[in-house]
Amino acid sequence: MASIGQIIGKINPKKYAENGKSLFKKYKIPAAVSADEVIEKPLSKHGLIYDSSSETLEPIYFFILDLMNDFKLETTKMVDNFASSPGSGHFAELGQRATIMQQQGTKILVDVNTVLRSVLNLIYDLKEFRIRLSQYDNLKTEKKEAAILSLKQIFMDKVDITKGNSSIKAMALGQAGYQTLIDAFLFSKDIKDVDKLDLNDRVKRILRPRIMEFSDWLEHSEKELRKRYELEKAYLKSQVNSLKLYARWAKPYLKTAQQLEMKSSDREPALVKAFNTILLELTLFGKQKIDAKEEALSGKLPREFIRLNVKRDYYSCTLIEFKFRGIPQRVSQQSHYSFGGRAEVSFKSYVLNSDELEKLEEELKASDTEDVFKLIEGSTGESLEKIQDEINYFLEEKDESQENENEDRSNPFVALIGGYEKKQEKEDKKENPAEKKIWWPGKESFIEETSLRPLAEEKAKEMAFRIFDVYKKAHGMASYT
Repeated sequence: MASIGQIIGKINPKKYAENGKSLFKKYKIPAAVSADEVIEKPLSKHGLIYDSSSETLEPIYFFILDLMNDFKLETTKMVDNFASSPGSGHFAELGQRATIMQQQGTKILVDVNTVLRSVLNLIYDLKEFRIRLSQYDNLKTEKKEAAILSLKQIFMDKVDITKGNSSIKAMALGQAGYQTLIDAFLFSKDIKDVDKLDLNDRVKRILRPRIMEFSDWLEHSEKELRKRYELEKAYLKSQVNSLKLYARWAKPYLKTAQQLEMKSSDREPALVKAFNTILLELTLFGKQKIDAKEEALSGKLPREFIRLNVKRDYYSCTLIEFKFRGIPQRVSQQSHYSFGGRAEVSFKSYVLNSDELEKLEEELKASDTEDVFKLIEGSTGESLEKIQDEINYFLEEKDESQENENEDRSNPFVALIGGYEKKQEKEDKKENPAEKKIWWPGKESFIEETSLRPLAEEKAKEMAFRIFDVYKKAHGMASYT
């Protein structure tokens, strides 16, 4: 897995990749660069080593974390990995906890799958209802004649067929003298039309009650179908809410199980199977926004910056990486461990603008497994979006006449409740993921390049050294770089 420094080097190879020129020559664009191939090149780098079998990692970590907060850095944890040797008691202890979390999560996932199947079945049922109801809607349009014929076919296939040998189709196809029954039924609009037909009385006597039955069925079936349609929609909403509830219940168990997974370190020489050893990797990322107006007032930037609106914000960033090799020791009469050993801490400085920070977040999300549902989806994001679109269509469906009266075409938030569907469909057809804008470090303006970035670089270097220096002096450490 690529480090945060390598990901930053991928985002801006020109400034933060030692091999940036060769990567540009190989991949042409930064978006295609593999972060694992990046050789880090921070603005500055300091390191210290703390080796004590009796001292634990926690005081080192929290001292530096509190120090970053004291220096007004907006701090986030980027990496938190660990690996224990298979022969250690710590490995067995965490393995048992992970198994419990996995079992609890799996039980809830069984219910999730059951509800999900129910949601899918409801969606397909509602689609069929929608098709049937469209025929009733067409009775009020110029398509009325075609809709009547379609509904008569449904009546013969679904309702009249239950009469067995005395049904219209059975008599017309299987009994002599009734060959014209189907055509006569489809042609007749009411009982008066039956009397006008040039047919024998025997066929007319069969036809009259069927026309009456069809008229009654047409009236009542529409009401019942619309009622069933609304009930199915209400049930779909209930099932979707249940699905969200089960998913929320499952997520803590699955997330905890994923967090208890150990990083694969088969080739790590410090991790011997029979030894009692643990390796920890932690990374803290702190950023501080450069206030152009405040810096201009203090004289560090030209006075013009007081009235100047800068298009992008710049941040001085400090990246602190912890690598710890220790021996886990169970605390007496307690269920947790303490870790004493060797800690290597590096302090690196960078400058990132708002565009680069946004891209950093995207890269971390793309390679992160924090969202555990990415591990259990079982299908691509595109297919899940299609299912969600279907659910939204039925749950947010409105009556067309009401929609035409109330919909405000000038309101952009109409799109959030299903408006502009036709327009959105056209836009979706035009949109091609391959045609989306390819990431490229935005060209800096003269002001950004000559004033903002140099000042941010100076502050970033100063901040990384201050944190390093304060910690080193506070602990009287001599082993540092």
